[in-house]
Amino acid sequence: MDKQLELDFNIKESKQDGPVTCLGMEFSDNEARRAHFTELLREKLKDPGFREIEGFPIGEDEDILALSDPPYYTACPNPWVDAFIDEWEAEKPEKPEGYHYHREPFAANVSEGKNDPIYNAHSYHTKVPHKAIMRYILHYTEPGDIVFDGFCGTGMTGVAAQMCGDQATVESLGYQVKKDGTILQQAVNDSGKTVWQPFSRLGARKAILNDLSPAATFIAYNYNTPVDVQEFEREAKQILAEVEEECGWMYETIHTDGKTKGKINYTVWSDVFVCPECAGEVVFWEAAVDKNAGKVCDVFPCRHCQAELTKRKMERAWTTKYDSALNNSIKQAKQVPVLINYSISGKKRFEKIPDKFDLDLIKKIEETDIPYWFPVERLIDGKETRRNDPIGITHTHHFYTKRNLWVFSALKSMISMPLLNCALLGGYTVGLKTARFLPVRWINKDTGPMKPHTAGTLYVPSISGEQNWLNIVSSRIVSSKRAQLACQFSGGGQLISNKSFTNAGNQPESMDYIFLDPPFGSNLNYSELNTTWENWLKIVTNNKQETIENSVQGKGATEYRQLMTACLKEAYRVLKPGRWMTIEFSNTKASVWNSIQSSLTEAGFIVANVSALDKKQGSFKAVTTPTAVKQDLVISAYKPNGGFRERFESEATSEKGVWDFVRTHLKYLPVIKETGAYYNAKKAAVGEEAVADMKPKLQAVPERDPRILYDQVVSYYVRNNIDVPLSSPEFQQGLETHFIERDGMYFLPEQASAYDKKRILCDRAEEALSLFVEDEASAIQWLRTAINKKPQTTAELNTSFMQNLGGWKKNELQLDLRELLHGNFLCYDGKGRVPEQIHGYLSSNYKDMRNLEKDDPKLMGKAKDRWYVPDPNKAGDLEKLRERSLLKEFEAYKQATKKLKVFRLEAVRAGFKKAWQGKEFQTIISVADKIPKKILEEDQKLLMWYDQARTRIDE
Repeated sequence: MDKQLELDFNIKESKQDGPVTCLGMEFSDNEARRAHFTELLREKLKDPGFREIEGFPIGEDEDILALSDPPYYTACPNPWVDAFIDEWEAEKPEKPEGYHYHREPFAANVSEGKNDPIYNAHSYHTKVPHKAIMRYILHYTEPGDIVFDGFCGTGMTGVAAQMCGDQATVESLGYQVKKDGTILQQAVNDSGKTVWQPFSRLGARKAILNDLSPAATFIAYNYNTPVDVQEFEREAKQILAEVEEECGWMYETIHTDGKTKGKINYTVWSDVFVCPECAGEVVFWEAAVDKNAGKVCDVFPCRHCQAELTKRKMERAWTTKYDSALNNSIKQAKQVPVLINYSISGKKRFEKIPDKFDLDLIKKIEETDIPYWFPVERLIDGKETRRNDPIGITHTHHFYTKRNLWVFSALKSMISMPLLNCALLGGYTVGLKTARFLPVRWINKDTGPMKPHTAGTLYVPSISGEQNWLNIVSSRIVSSKRAQLACQFSGGGQLISNKSFTNAGNQPESMDYIFLDPPFGSNLNYSELNTTWENWLKIVTNNKQETIENSVQGKGATEYRQLMTACLKEAYRVLKPGRWMTIEFSNTKASVWNSIQSSLTEAGFIVANVSALDKKQGSFKAVTTPTAVKQDLVISAYKPNGGFRERFESEATSEKGVWDFVRTHLKYLPVIKETGAYYNAKKAAVGEEAVADMKPKLQAVPERDPRILYDQVVSYYVRNNIDVPLSSPEFQQGLETHFIERDGMYFLPEQASAYDKKRILCDRAEEALSLFVEDEASAIQWLRTAINKKPQTTAELNTSFMQNLGGWKKNELQLDLRELLHGNFLCYDGKGRVPEQIHGYLSSNYKDMRNLEKDDPKLMGKAKDRWYVPDPNKAGDLEKLRERSLLKEFEAYKQATKKLKVFRLEAVRAGFKKAWQGKEFQTIISVADKIPKKILEEDQKLLMWYDQARTRIDE
């Protein structure tokens, strides 16, 4: 322990705490500043209206004041946010004359690992590496700009905002920094040469951080506040020495020589079961663990009667004991110590089976009252918090062994420095009964044999590891010190508030950029997982407005979507017009993805790009579950500028309004997407050779596809309760006349010029045909891509189509290939001039077809029976026929009296759109009630029409 603390970190000289200025007021030191604002907060807490703010945490005034460091951090809604916004805005450097803010979305895929001292200082349920967030902040903001994170978690957005002013960290991202602070990134210029181009400017950004959880905001505060590292280490050593002197005996054991004392590193505990055949007790560790292979067997013999057992076949053994904290007897599943790992003189490690000395020591500790305060609260009602009720773990203190609870409470009682308190909590999950002992790692000695817990749960395993809390805290202190030394910032540029994001409370249109990593459906039950932490802080989450799906809280997909919409409406309200928001998304469920997109649209945002964020380290689920995502998605969305919104109000009902929307939207879309360039730039920055097969290639920009552009138009018009003045065919025809087409995408003139220059220099990435065909929409999309690439006959298409048929959705009416082709594409019958698309393909791919006229018999014969994508004029007629057929089917769905088990989803989409245009909102609701709820939640278009219909009916 002492050796760890004395590692050489080249500690900087401690700064003397002198005069400070805060919100225009002078104070002799930080203590005086804190005392002044604490009294102001004390008065504020007496206001009943203040406590009614959504998400106000549950706790007593004195506990809130004790945890806070006002005005920078309050363990409740922060009353000084607007005052700081005014001050920060006034401090911003003046922009040059004629300055106009404009950014394309940050379209590059980002890859940042988690092996960083800042990231590793404190564990939390989900975290985005601060270096990944830095890339977005540098791209979208200028020094001094204000960044907002409404789901801040441990405050990585605040760290990222401050670290944008540290040159070494910025350069570690693969950028260069000039003497004047200009940041350069590597790019390929119009001549095909690799050059360094201006990207951003060096300088810290301000950050406003908010979270519903007191535990999260407390960690965020400590991440974003500098401390005197020498004072931190001094207090840590002193407290550890005192607790070691008082409690060290609890971790003593006797070496196998019978006389030498050793120090316990960890103790393995095992569940005890009862054999159903002989009623003998079965220690799970002894019966089920193969010590040579290091694995837990599914089937194993009873040590008493040799009966074949499995864990499911056995009942638990129980023990009844007196719980002095509850002043009552309790019944719990029986666990016994089975292995002790210990060290002698802090050197070589040994292992032993617990002997009489060890068992007597545990008995002595169990029979002694702990002389310090510790929380004894009953765990809140919930899915995870009540998971362990059947085994008798019902209160906070039950998650510890008695000696670890004693040591933890002793340490907690002596700590005064917030960062040390945070370091103590940093090792929290490692010291609980939820810590999993991994026999395979114990045998192989490759890594430590402990895994803190099964991520996202409060599961107590059958074989758990009890670690020495003095060692745990020592390790966390070192981690916290490393993080402090890695953070290069001065503080004062971050504000932290504890309340619901559904009521951000900030000034309207005051944020320059927003980064969010929100909760995703039922992925994690944050308030439940945090309750065991927060009981130690004496302030717990008010989960009424918690944005999750949780059956105990009465929140399903609809409630989650409503709460997310409320949060994103607040984000829209506080973001400046024309500015950007980035959302990091990690969930495999289509319903959650659609909820996020629906909420974004409802709030008023427009999505411009979706890219990938690779955290380089899979979570437990991502590693073991085939369907789990390995990469998170990053959504770039913008708030339309004020000029557009004013024009839209006067032009919306005319075609002019549609084209103004598209013209404005195209300005926000990436012109070029490349593969390879980002990775080669990062390698070049550290002196490595570029990867040969990572030559930049142009990727398609799906947001410029005419169908997606039309979807954006429809979404925006529907949200504003205005009928779309153009049908899809009319829209596609209009695109041809108003904008410039390249490779199936549409551009503004200056964008098309830039794209043309880049297209000369880069190869085009092949369009993937790996899309699974599972319904009518995906089948049409697959066919469109395949036919665009190569006009083919029905027979040619059939083979590859069947290979990509991933299994039709069970509720979707299956259509065969011929029906799909005849309803959406055209076939050349060998008469008249060969269509342009077929002519272009044949003349490019067959030498004997080149330079032939479109009515040449030879060309006509080769082209016969090939399917092609119709041009916009003919596509309009085709789509009208198809829509007529779909609406006819929808009429049958309207008349149906029973639930629809099999139906055409495209018919429901077309019918909902038609009903909305006719203000037949009840029709949408009634048909939606007839289809499976899961289908509705997983279809973005249906969800949009349904939500809008609900809103209109409620109004």
